[in-house]
Amino acid sequence: MKVEQIVNGIDLGRLDDTVDAITNNPEIGKFRFRAHNKWEGGAHCSTVIKDFYGVCKEDTSRDEPFVLQAGEPDVLLGHNCGPNATEAALHALASCLNATFIFQAAQDGIHIEELELELEGDLDLNGFLGISDQVRNGFQQVRITFKVKADASEEQITDLVQAAQKYSPVFDIFTNPVPVFARIEIK
Repeated sequence: MKVEQIVNGIDLGRLDDTVDAITNNPEIGKFRFRAHNKWEGGAHCSTVIKDFYGVCKEDTSRDEPFVLQAGEPDVLLGHNCGPNATEAALHALASCLNATFIFQAAQDGIHIEELELELEGDLDLNGFLGISDQVRNGFQQVRITFKVKADASEEQITDLVQAAQKYSPVFDIFTNPVPVFARIEIK
């Protein structure tokens, strides 16, 4: 009989079972996430996220969809309906690094008391607005600060930060080109 062991809110038995299942059948680890975005007017749009494909089947376990609002601040011609897309990208990066750090710490038996991530990204609108093709449209740089309180040495925390960056899907998306394909449907 397995003894339930929870570290940092992570059930290590379930984590081990998941790793074993994917190791034995790599198809289980292939997921397809979806988002449906709709323009709401001006710089405001909303994105609905609910079902996804994973563990070799459609997952419909979420009773209600997540509805995320996006907009722009007044200075960028918006009405503050939600974070702008680049702020949402920072949220995605922070959330993924946070989860990856916590999973790795749990797996290593390191108890985390507090974890905060501070992110800043530098963006120059000269690229986005088409004023200069010498300026990148997206972030020129992103800086991340991990603030950690744990029963671990500085070396262990450094290793956790490195592991979070190594295994985080969103960190990978930020740091490596991803093929993106667009198609058009005329209504």
